[in-house]
Amino acid sequence: MILAGWLLACSSPEAVYTFPAPELAMPPLRGPGAPAVAFAEEELWEGCATLTGGPEDQAHHNLLMPYRGHLVMPWIPEWGNGGVSLFDLSDPCAPVKVGEAAELTLRESHALGFVHLPADDPHAGDWLALTGMLGVQIWDLSDETSPKMASYLELDGIFYPDSYARPVLSVFWQYPWLYVAGADNGLYVVDATDPYAPVAVSTYTFSPVLRAGGVFVLGNQLLVSSAEGTESAQLDVSDPTAIQPIPGGIFTTANSAGEPQETYHGNLYGPYAFYANKDQQAGMLVYDVSVPGQPTFVSEAPSDGNGGYVFYHEGFAFVGESSVARVYDVRDLASPVLHGEAHLVGDLDTVTPYGNVALLSVDDDSEDDVATIVVPWATEPDTTPPEVWRVDPPDGATNVPVTARVGVGFNEIIEPSSVFAGSIRLYAEDGAAVPGWGSGQDGIASYSPKEPLAAGTTYTIEVVAGGVRDASLNAVAETVRTSFTTAGP
Repeated sequence: MILAGWLLACSSPEAVYTFPAPELAMPPLRGPGAPAVAFAEEELWEGCATLTGGPEDQAHHNLLMPYRGHLVMPWIPEWGNGGVSLFDLSDPCAPVKVGEAAELTLRESHALGFVHLPADDPHAGDWLALTGMLGVQIWDLSDETSPKMASYLELDGIFYPDSYARPVLSVFWQYPWLYVAGADNGLYVVDATDPYAPVAVSTYTFSPVLRAGGVFVLGNQLLVSSAEGTESAQLDVSDPTAIQPIPGGIFTTANSAGEPQETYHGNLYGPYAFYANKDQQAGMLVYDVSVPGQPTFVSEAPSDGNGGYVFYHEGFAFVGESSVARVYDVRDLASPVLHGEAHLVGDLDTVTPYGNVALLSVDDDSEDDVATIVVPWATEPDTTPPEVWRVDPPDGATNVPVTARVGVGFNEIIEPSSVFAGSIRLYAEDGAAVPGWGSGQDGIASYSPKEPLAAGTTYTIEVVAGGVRDASLNAVAETVRTSFTTAGP
């Protein structure tokens, strides 16, 4: 019964499934996307607007993410009692709030997972996964003017007030599977096929303890970064109900001298793991994690800050360093250089890129209740399409489990609603289209087949031109095709 969503058959066994054209299947945008406004050089790195939540907003903010053309902003302190707001940033220096709701049981969120399920799906709607005080919550964003909590799943072993030992620290939604980083509890896997009735199905614990802070899933590979630790882990999630370790997959994050480096949080863009360093060894580390069990050091950008969270956008890394927001030019990934910096009073942990502006957010010690500001960082709007950086299963892979899902890593944050059956396609070797669900989070697009794949069969993945879009609504320019073969006779 737990896997009912995973095993859901096509509505008619005689019907021949075909993929819709991207321009027909993408849900209509409800907002304008990232700004299409140019700035003068003298306007860069200075705040031009403030984003504030509802009357209950306690000025504790973290990341913001795009959804259907709007910007989604949680405003939640670590002790709970917060809310979610949506904004129109067509004029980034005069943002317009389009909707919001408060919820007592929300807790500080470090990741937001989205899925749009079309009208013919039994669970049609717009859904958001984020952190609850004692577990995870799924919100209904189908009416952008009135978001509401759909479900709240409490998880065994999760508790507060400790901010690091046993809470939920982040989530990743590869629909229908929701992966939950539970700090010292390890990882939880939730079947969230029905957003109104999610069910916990498995856990994975580390021995010795790895304090799971960030969780990122690209296809069948999961990366977990530790919170204020020196360990990361790669895991095989080709069967989400039975996560498996990868030989060599647990590794120490170290600097160029080989010295272990504590990191506060990480992120995954294509083949690269980006880490925000902790304390006075702050700045950023970059690792290549594209080969399971063989992570390799790429580069570092040390600084005098105290790292929080890190995001990536088309050759630039955005790092909150507690006292300052720094943007690093990593177009030459082997040699990062400081590109610019901006300031906001408070514990400035998060800098989220959104086109040619960045959102600076503090989660403590704000001044005059200003917890998020809009800061232009580039003069021209983003008109560059997202680039496919990594596909899993990788091209030419064999012995792929029949429970595999497809993951596509991009070089920037994507518009989650642009990921669907049509923008990412999966074909069997006889040319038959494989029905599935699409979902997007940060820089990762996921495609999950609705039924297990056939054994011993070669499949083709297509990332279709004109399909997946970035936050500025630029679409993939050229179709990318790869193939893999499942295990079996």
